[in-house]
Amino acid sequence: MIKYLIVFLFSTSFLNAQTYINEASVKVRVGDLFEIGKPKASAYKHIDFPKANFIIKKGGIANYKNTEGELVVVTAIKEKKNGVTQVYIRRKDGGRFFGSHTVVRADVNQALSTGELQLL
Repeated sequence: MIKYLIVFLFSTSFLNAQTYINEASVKVRVGDLFEIGKPKASAYKHIDFPKANFIIKKGGIANYKNTEGELVVVTAIKEKKNGVTQVYIRRKDGGRFFGSHTVVRADVNQALSTGELQLL
């Protein structure tokens, strides 16, 4: 019986921790400034950069490492039905990502938690 009680208490504390993490969202406004950070994995997961073949078709150079450290500005915010806050970002200097795309999408809460975006 003690084992079941311990498992129950552990489960409820784990669920409370997950709820706390999900509610820790950042309020983002149009015009906020972010810096693109280094992804934890080999590719960006929460910033929706185009695939290399689309970049090349538009005449750009598909080098994702050049995006690290770029300052970006939020141009639009979209709230999804499932609670995801999606932002559209462009480079602060007015240039294009990879020389081909002016605006990209990002899931702001997930990107901030993984370090792909950093609030300035």
